[in-house]
Amino acid sequence: MSGMKRKRNVLNVKQKLEILLKLDNGESASTDAEDVLNEGNTISHSVALQSVETLLDYMGQRGFDYGDITAVRKICVDIRQEMNKQQKQRRITDFLKQ
Repeated sequence: MSGMKRKRNVLNVKQKLEILLKLDNGESASTDAEDVLNEGNTISHSVALQSVETLLDYMGQRGFDYGDITAVRKICVDIRQEMNKQQKQRRITDFLKQ
């Protein structure tokens, strides 16, 4: 680990200015900074779903316990529900923009 470089998340000038403006207006900007810094660390729901489904295939091939497989299937359901919720929100937003 000593030879590995750690990636630093740094706000760019525009992001810093936006946060400073919010602070000047009396708004809280701590969550905004966290959101910006975490943007690069997030993966899409479809990528997560694909990974979990691959894990399910692996577990099925290796004969994992039924309870473990059921728990992983629940994760798939949760991801799909979140995807559907976000898709519905996008549709509403798109409809209201028209």
